[in-house]
Amino acid sequence: MPKGKGRTSRIRKRKLFRTSELRGVNESYRSEFIELKKWLKARKFEDTNLIPARFPGTGRGLMSKISLQEGQMIISLPESCLLTTHTVIRSYLGPYITKWKPSPSPLLALCTFLVSEKHAGDRSLWKPYLEILPKSYTCPVCLEPEVVDLLPQPLKAKAIEQRAHVQEFFASSRDFFCSLQPLFVEAIDSIFNYSAFLWAWCTVNTRAVYLRPRLQKCLSAEPDTCALAPYLDLLNHSPHVQVQAAFNEETGSYEIRAASRYRKHEEVYICYGPHDNQRLLLEYGFVSLHNPHACVYVSREILLKYLPQIDKQMNKKISILEDHGFMENLTFGWDGPSWRLLTALKLLCLEAEKFMCWKQVLLGEIISYMNERKSLEVAQKICCYSIEETNTMLLKVSRLKTEKLSLVSQLTLVETLWIEELKILQASAEILNRLQSTFS
Repeated sequence: MPKGKGRTSRIRKRKLFRTSELRGVNESYRSEFIELKKWLKARKFEDTNLIPARFPGTGRGLMSKISLQEGQMIISLPESCLLTTHTVIRSYLGPYITKWKPSPSPLLALCTFLVSEKHAGDRSLWKPYLEILPKSYTCPVCLEPEVVDLLPQPLKAKAIEQRAHVQEFFASSRDFFCSLQPLFVEAIDSIFNYSAFLWAWCTVNTRAVYLRPRLQKCLSAEPDTCALAPYLDLLNHSPHVQVQAAFNEETGSYEIRAASRYRKHEEVYICYGPHDNQRLLLEYGFVSLHNPHACVYVSREILLKYLPQIDKQMNKKISILEDHGFMENLTFGWDGPSWRLLTALKLLCLEAEKFMCWKQVLLGEIISYMNERKSLEVAQKICCYSIEETNTMLLKVSRLKTEKLSLVSQLTLVETLWIEELKILQASAEILNRLQSTFS
């Protein structure tokens, strides 16, 4: 048999192909990363474990140069590399922050510094870091209104609230920005405009790491816990990994240790927390595929849609659920309807003669065969309705992608969220079918 034609060779090639699909493309040769490495080295940091790379699906990230063992230090970034409020107060902005009343918030201080340093361009001491930051963001606060309108209702409401908050934050800060005019030749409004401020706000909101609260006398009493961590913030999120991440007071460095092994040339991840996809999109601007924490929220209107309209006790039942916090965070997940959703439905489906058993329902007790069956039936109807609505939204998004070419990237992000929610609902429908079969 000719060399390389056998079964073993074919298996080896398939494995190599699968590995190459996951392996990143080394980007450490790019000028922006060369400059960043020089800048970090001057601040007493030189990484030996990771290199910048581009990966399919996640984009830019960090790749292991060597095999990493469980518990091994992934990265240790000295405090001299961190951008904190202390950095801002020690800068040329310090005297203006100190004398301004009421005292600026820690977030305003960080945002102001970012806008100012970005405007400084080549004169900025932070230029190597600023050069690798995203030029734009995909959080809902940055999306076009017609795209936000296509989001699932709970996320849409939060996105509108978030946009209003950022706009108010900017408007209430304009007097402070005007006080900085002596630092600039250009008109202050041309530097600290809403677009620049929004970019800075998203940079802090999506990329900051957590530090223990610090007290700066010249800042407001709001928690001062955010720090920007150059290079470290290239690590992408995965809901499937665990890491130990914190600032080490003894070493004076922000440290991340692996909780699992990594092979050489594998993408190294961190976990932002056990967030569902709507939270990830709202706060960070992306959707995580196959996210075990992903879920589909059930609104109050849909919850009540398939319940009997003639139930004289319905208002009492709703009042009980509200008093005990069972009208919020009702969801479908990969493993079916949540316990909270089923519990709410069991109480809403209680027969009149069983109404006095509502406390047992909230404690998770089974009241009757009829109650269990009825609550599963309603859950299935809600699930099927949600599947239909999700498919309708996917068709609408797909149609808009052909009509609004300038919004394709934003629409694709929303489409990805709806596709993941559809998969969850379909999985829940199958589980509900199996559960209902036990009552037939």
